[in-house]
Amino acid sequence: MTRIHGPAMIARIYIGESDHHDGRPLYEAIVALLRERGIAGATVLRGIEGFGATARLHTSRILRLSEDLPICIEIVDQEDRLRAVLPELDAMVHGGLITLQPVEVVAYRGGAGEQEHPVNDLSTGG
Repeated sequence: MTRIHGPAMIARIYIGESDHHDGRPLYEAIVALLRERGIAGATVLRGIEGFGATARLHTSRILRLSEDLPICIEIVDQEDRLRAVLPELDAMVHGGLITLQPVEVVAYRGGAGEQEHPVNDLSTGG
């Protein structure tokens, strides 16, 4: 069972819903890479409105339907594990923003009925 407790890092990747990598949505490709690398967890969030470096507004409002809504991928793990995968993530993200911040993990466990997949056990260093 994967265990994280105490100091960790959160990486956030901000991209557009229409961004792709190797013929698939970029957010799907990123999550697949993170699972392959044994990262503790990632969540993809779809925004309802936002803008980035170009200041172009992306919105879900009915009068301004956008096919490129904002996507945020939040990734939590130990700092060394996140920093190790950052070069690969950076190479995949051609337009967007990647941030890294320290966090304190208070609890990390699977939900009721979810089967946890052994990836790494951070409580024992491996």
